[in-house]
Amino acid sequence: MTDSPTPDDLARTLRLAVDTLAGAPAGADWSRPAGTLGWSCWETVEHLADDLLAYAAQLGPARPPRDRYVPFVATRRSPGAPNNFVRADPADGVAGLLEVLDASGGLMVAVARVAPPDARAYHPWGLADATGFVAMSLVETLVHLHDVSQGLGLAWDPPAEVCARTLARLFPDVPPVDAPWPTLLWATGRTALPGRPPRTDWRWYAEVRG
Repeated sequence: MTDSPTPDDLARTLRLAVDTLAGAPAGADWSRPAGTLGWSCWETVEHLADDLLAYAAQLGPARPPRDRYVPFVATRRSPGAPNNFVRADPADGVAGLLEVLDASGGLMVAVARVAPPDARAYHPWGLADATGFVAMSLVETLVHLHDVSQGLGLAWDPPAEVCARTLARLFPDVPPVDAPWPTLLWATGRTALPGRPPRTDWRWYAEVRG
Protein backbone atom coordinates (compact mmCIF):
# COMPACT_ATOMS: atom_id res chain seq x y z
CA MET A 1 0.00 0.00 0.00
CA THR A 2 1.40 3.39 -0.98
CA ASP A 3 2.18 5.94 1.69
CA SER A 4 0.90 8.75 -0.56
CA PRO A 5 -2.76 9.61 -1.14
CA THR A 6 -4.00 9.41 -4.72
CA PRO A 7 -6.59 11.22 -6.84
CA ASP A 8 -8.69 8.06 -6.57
CA ASP A 9 -8.59 8.42 -2.77
CA LEU A 10 -9.87 11.96 -3.13
CA ALA A 11 -12.59 11.00 -5.62
CA ARG A 12 -13.78 8.22 -3.30
CA THR A 13 -13.77 10.49 -0.25
CA LEU A 14 -15.64 13.26 -2.07
CA ARG A 15 -18.33 10.80 -3.17
CA LEU A 16 -18.73 9.64 0.42
CA ALA A 17 -18.86 13.26 1.58
CA VAL A 18 -21.54 14.33 -0.89
CA ASP A 19 -23.59 11.22 -0.20
CA THR A 20 -23.32 11.78 3.55
CA LEU A 21 -24.46 15.40 3.30
CA ALA A 22 -27.26 14.47 0.92
CA GLY A 23 -28.57 12.16 3.65
CA ALA A 24 -29.27 15.06 6.02
CA PRO A 25 -32.96 15.27 7.01
CA ALA A 26 -35.07 17.53 4.83
CA GLY A 27 -35.66 19.90 7.73
CA ALA A 28 -32.02 20.09 8.84
CA ASP A 29 -30.88 23.56 9.89
CA TRP A 30 -27.79 24.36 7.82
CA SER A 31 -27.39 27.65 9.69
CA ARG A 32 -26.32 25.73 12.81
CA PRO A 33 -22.63 25.96 13.79
CA ALA A 34 -20.40 23.32 12.22
CA GLY A 35 -18.88 21.56 15.23
CA THR A 36 -16.56 23.86 17.12
CA LEU A 37 -16.11 26.24 14.18
CA GLY A 38 -17.48 29.74 14.14
CA TRP A 39 -19.07 29.07 10.75
CA SER A 40 -22.46 27.61 9.89
CA CYS A 41 -22.76 24.22 8.23
CA TRP A 42 -23.64 25.96 4.95
CA GLU A 43 -20.64 28.29 5.18
CA THR A 44 -18.34 25.38 5.99
CA VAL A 45 -19.41 23.43 2.91
CA GLU A 46 -18.90 26.57 0.80
CA HIS A 47 -15.45 26.96 2.37
CA LEU A 48 -14.62 23.35 1.50
CA ALA A 49 -15.73 23.85 -2.11
CA ASP A 50 -13.64 27.02 -2.22
CA ASP A 51 -10.55 25.17 -0.93
CA LEU A 52 -10.92 22.39 -3.48
CA LEU A 53 -11.31 24.74 -6.42
CA ALA A 54 -8.48 26.95 -5.16
CA TYR A 55 -6.14 23.95 -4.93
CA ALA A 56 -7.05 22.93 -8.47
CA ALA A 57 -6.36 26.50 -9.59
CA GLN A 58 -2.92 26.49 -7.96
CA LEU A 59 -1.90 23.45 -10.01
CA GLY A 60 -3.77 24.51 -13.16
CA PRO A 61 -1.45 27.02 -14.87
CA ALA A 62 1.27 25.82 -17.24
CA ARG A 63 3.70 27.48 -14.82
CA PRO A 64 2.07 27.27 -11.38
CA PRO A 65 2.93 30.18 -9.07
CA ARG A 66 5.56 29.30 -6.48
CA ASP A 67 5.34 32.37 -4.25
CA ARG A 68 1.66 33.34 -4.11
CA TYR A 69 -1.92 32.23 -4.69
CA VAL A 70 -3.56 32.60 -8.10
CA PRO A 71 -5.17 36.06 -7.68
CA PHE A 72 -8.88 35.34 -7.58
CA VAL A 73 -10.92 37.94 -5.69
CA ALA A 74 -12.29 36.50 -2.43
CA THR A 75 -14.83 38.22 -0.18
CA ARG A 76 -16.65 37.65 3.10
CA ARG A 77 -20.43 37.74 3.30
CA SER A 78 -20.20 38.98 6.88
CA PRO A 79 -17.51 39.59 9.52
CA GLY A 80 -15.99 36.28 10.56
CA ALA A 81 -17.45 34.36 7.60
CA PRO A 82 -15.14 32.40 5.27
CA ASN A 83 -13.15 34.44 2.76
CA ASN A 84 -14.32 32.73 -0.45
CA PHE A 85 -14.41 33.20 -4.19
CA VAL A 86 -16.73 30.18 -4.55
CA ARG A 87 -20.39 30.61 -3.57
CA ALA A 88 -23.51 28.52 -3.85
CA ASP A 89 -26.73 30.28 -4.81
CA PRO A 90 -29.03 30.01 -1.76
CA ALA A 91 -32.02 29.93 -4.14
CA ASP A 92 -30.94 26.44 -5.25
CA GLY A 93 -30.99 25.11 -1.71
CA VAL A 94 -28.93 22.27 -0.29
CA ALA A 95 -28.97 20.38 -3.60
CA GLY A 96 -27.26 23.33 -5.26
CA LEU A 97 -24.74 23.63 -2.44
CA LEU A 98 -23.79 19.96 -2.82
CA GLU A 99 -23.54 20.33 -6.59
CA VAL A 100 -21.06 23.17 -6.09
CA LEU A 101 -19.04 20.96 -3.74
CA ASP A 102 -19.17 18.04 -6.17
CA ALA A 103 -18.08 20.21 -9.11
CA SER A 104 -15.21 21.85 -7.21
CA GLY A 105 -13.97 18.49 -5.97
CA GLY A 106 -14.27 16.94 -9.42
CA LEU A 107 -12.09 19.68 -10.88
CA MET A 108 -9.45 19.12 -8.22
CA VAL A 109 -9.41 15.37 -8.92
CA ALA A 110 -9.13 15.98 -12.68
CA VAL A 111 -6.27 18.46 -12.35
CA ALA A 112 -4.37 16.19 -9.96
CA ARG A 113 -4.67 13.26 -12.37
CA VAL A 114 -2.97 15.14 -15.23
CA ALA A 115 -0.45 17.29 -13.31
CA PRO A 116 3.15 16.39 -14.23
CA PRO A 117 5.27 14.82 -11.46
CA ASP A 118 7.60 17.83 -11.38
CA ALA A 119 4.78 20.39 -10.95
CA ARG A 120 5.14 22.52 -7.82
CA ALA A 121 2.76 25.21 -6.59
CA TYR A 122 2.47 27.59 -3.66
CA HIS A 123 0.85 26.95 -0.34
CA PRO A 124 1.85 28.93 2.77
CA TRP A 125 2.62 25.63 4.54
CA GLY A 126 5.05 24.44 1.87
CA LEU A 127 5.69 24.29 -1.88
CA ALA A 128 3.70 21.22 -2.89
CA ASP A 129 3.42 18.72 -5.71
CA ALA A 130 0.15 17.24 -6.95
CA THR A 131 0.23 14.56 -4.24
CA GLY A 132 0.55 17.28 -1.62
CA PHE A 133 -2.46 19.11 -3.00
CA VAL A 134 -4.44 15.88 -3.05
CA ALA A 135 -3.51 15.32 0.60
CA MET A 136 -4.47 18.89 1.50
CA SER A 137 -7.79 18.43 -0.29
CA LEU A 138 -8.33 15.26 1.72
CA VAL A 139 -7.61 16.96 5.05
CA GLU A 140 -10.08 19.71 4.20
CA THR A 141 -12.73 17.22 3.13
CA LEU A 142 -12.25 14.76 5.97
CA VAL A 143 -12.19 17.22 8.86
CA HIS A 144 -14.79 19.67 7.54
CA LEU A 145 -17.19 16.79 6.97
CA HIS A 146 -16.59 15.95 10.62
CA ASP A 147 -17.44 19.54 11.55
CA VAL A 148 -20.60 19.68 9.44
CA SER A 149 -21.70 16.20 10.52
CA GLN A 150 -21.50 17.33 14.14
CA GLY A 151 -23.70 20.31 13.33
CA LEU A 152 -26.27 18.26 11.43
CA GLY A 153 -26.19 15.12 13.57
CA LEU A 154 -24.82 12.87 10.81
CA ALA A 155 -22.46 9.89 11.02
CA TRP A 156 -19.08 10.37 9.34
CA ASP A 157 -16.50 7.59 9.54
CA PRO A 158 -14.11 7.83 6.55
CA PRO A 159 -11.83 5.03 5.33
CA ALA A 160 -8.94 4.43 7.73
CA GLU A 161 -6.44 3.77 4.95
CA VAL A 162 -7.16 7.14 3.31
CA CYS A 163 -6.68 8.88 6.65
CA ALA A 164 -3.40 6.98 7.16
CA ARG A 165 -2.02 8.05 3.78
CA THR A 166 -3.06 11.65 4.42
CA LEU A 167 -1.33 11.66 7.81
CA ALA A 168 1.81 10.14 6.32
CA ARG A 169 2.02 12.80 3.59
CA LEU A 170 1.24 15.95 5.58
CA PHE A 171 1.92 15.27 9.26
CA PRO A 172 5.46 13.91 9.69
CA ASP A 173 5.37 15.23 13.28
CA VAL A 174 2.56 12.80 14.19
CA PRO A 175 3.71 9.25 15.05
CA PRO A 176 2.15 6.39 13.05
CA VAL A 177 -0.83 4.90 14.86
CA ASP A 178 -3.37 2.07 14.57
CA ALA A 179 -6.38 4.44 14.56
CA PRO A 180 -5.72 6.93 11.73
CA TRP A 181 -9.08 8.73 11.75
CA PRO A 182 -9.09 9.78 15.43
CA THR A 183 -5.43 10.66 15.04
CA LEU A 184 -6.17 12.94 12.08
CA LEU A 185 -8.84 14.67 14.16
CA TRP A 186 -6.27 15.10 16.93
CA ALA A 187 -3.63 16.35 14.48
CA THR A 188 -6.03 19.07 13.30
CA GLY A 189 -7.00 20.24 16.78
CA ARG A 190 -10.46 18.70 16.93
CA THR A 191 -10.23 16.12 19.69
CA ALA A 192 -8.09 14.67 22.45
CA LEU A 193 -6.47 11.24 22.46
CA PRO A 194 -5.44 9.18 25.50
CA GLY A 195 -2.45 10.97 26.95
CA ARG A 196 -2.66 13.73 24.35
CA PRO A 197 -4.71 16.87 25.06
CA PRO A 198 -6.26 18.64 22.06
CA ARG A 199 -3.78 20.57 19.95
CA THR A 200 -4.22 24.33 20.13
CA ASP A 201 -1.49 25.08 17.57
CA TRP A 202 -1.09 22.87 14.55
CA ARG A 203 -0.15 22.88 10.89
CA TRP A 204 0.61 20.46 8.08
CA TYR A 205 3.80 20.19 6.01
CA ALA A 206 3.00 20.37 2.31
CA GLU A 207 6.52 20.53 0.90
CA VAL A 208 7.90 17.58 -1.04
CA ARG A 209 10.14 15.40 1.12
CA GLY A 210 12.76 12.86 0.19
